[in-house]
Amino acid sequence: MTRPATPTGTVRVLICDDNDMLRAALAEVVKAQPDLTLVGSAADADEAIRLATVQQPHVVVLDVRFPGGGPYTAQNIIRVVPGVRIMAFSAYGDQGTRTEMAAVGVARYLVKGTTNAGLVAEIRALGAEARTSTAAVTEEGAGL
Repeated sequence: MTRPATPTGTVRVLICDDNDMLRAALAEVVKAQPDLTLVGSAADADEAIRLATVQQPHVVVLDVRFPGGGPYTAQNIIRVVPGVRIMAFSAYGDQGTRTEMAAVGVARYLVKGTTNAGLVAEIRALGAEARTSTAAVTEEGAGL
């Protein structure tokens, strides 16, 4: 599936958190950046996977203790969106949780309370990785 059209060079971001206020705040941070495009926000695993399938984000910001399961959500989004990068965003910074999320393919782990500037910098870095990865997948698929 190809990604829906967005301005060249922008990073498509999906926010996944069950806390309505935090989800809205994260969405506002993303929308305030000219090089980031918010493609959706989800409150549970089923909604997140559905939105990811349709919107084909470059980066997903995912609450680890997400309804339906953070690891489950990450695995399924990675399955349906080639090249996506997932950033776990959690109040829990313990090594066990970090290891569990890394094992399912999460690219970054940020503890809630990180500054907006730090969050945006990580999204941009992951977006650059995702666009590079997506280009490689496209070239492979085209037989280049």
